[in-house]
Amino acid sequence: MFLCSSAFHRLSSMATKSPRILHQLSETSILSSAKKQMTMTMTDSAMKDDFQKYADYLNQLNEKRERVVKASRDVTNNSKKVIFQVHRISKQNKEEVLEKAEKDLASVTDQYMAKLVKELQGTDFWKLRRAYSPAVQEYVEAATLCNFCKSGSLLNLSEINTSLLPLSDPSLEPLQINVLDYLLGVGDLTGELMRLAIGRISDGEVEYAERICRFVRDIYRELTLLVPHMDDNSEMKKKMETMLQSVVKIENACFSVHVRGSEYSHSVGSSNLNYPFLSMGDVEL
Repeated sequence: MFLCSSAFHRLSSMATKSPRILHQLSETSILSSAKKQMTMTMTDSAMKDDFQKYADYLNQLNEKRERVVKASRDVTNNSKKVIFQVHRISKQNKEEVLEKAEKDLASVTDQYMAKLVKELQGTDFWKLRRAYSPAVQEYVEAATLCNFCKSGSLLNLSEINTSLLPLSDPSLEPLQINVLDYLLGVGDLTGELMRLAIGRISDGEVEYAERICRFVRDIYRELTLLVPHMDDNSEMKKKMETMLQSVVKIENACFSVHVRGSEYSHSVGSSNLNYPFLSMGDVEL
């Protein structure tokens, strides 16, 4: 009987204490759940903010890309006009044509390249390189062509970049043309020089064509030493193949003049150029 009453007393004591224990457990569970919910809410909010910032960044980048594409199109079209202007050179109008071409090139720089620089300065402009690279190459081609016709030398990269510095805000990182875009532009230059040389031969300026031939040959020789040390770039390899074709075509035209004399100078301007005495037909570009 004593044991039973003692057991009953212990059970009664646990029964009186259990509600307090359950209450404490429930409070702990509620508090931990609230903290967890608060932490998850704060994490979700931070993730939403980060996602929104990234979405805004992508939208701004896409809008900038559209503006860069438009500015690049203007640079390309007007640089081509400069190149066409240079090809109007003849014995009679050389100074006049070059003066007009230089003015046109200055307008391209001040109006259209300035817009491109404004869009790209102070940003990670390398992210948009595909959008503006063709325009920069065309601009390099026009600038180097004008410089060769005026001074007979190659306009180097530092000179071009120096001319672009006034277009940039001094407080921001300026747009600078990189080495690859410059070399790709120089590769296109050799094709224009080939056309210029053929035109000068047909106009009787054989010595000028030979000067162009030596210049283009020197460019090709220098690049054959440089390109193998560059990273693999299929675009540059294609330019090198086209450049070699330009060199061969100018050399054949100049050599043919010496072989056939004045007879050749009247027919060299035609589109059908064949050199049977060299066992070599026209090189397709």
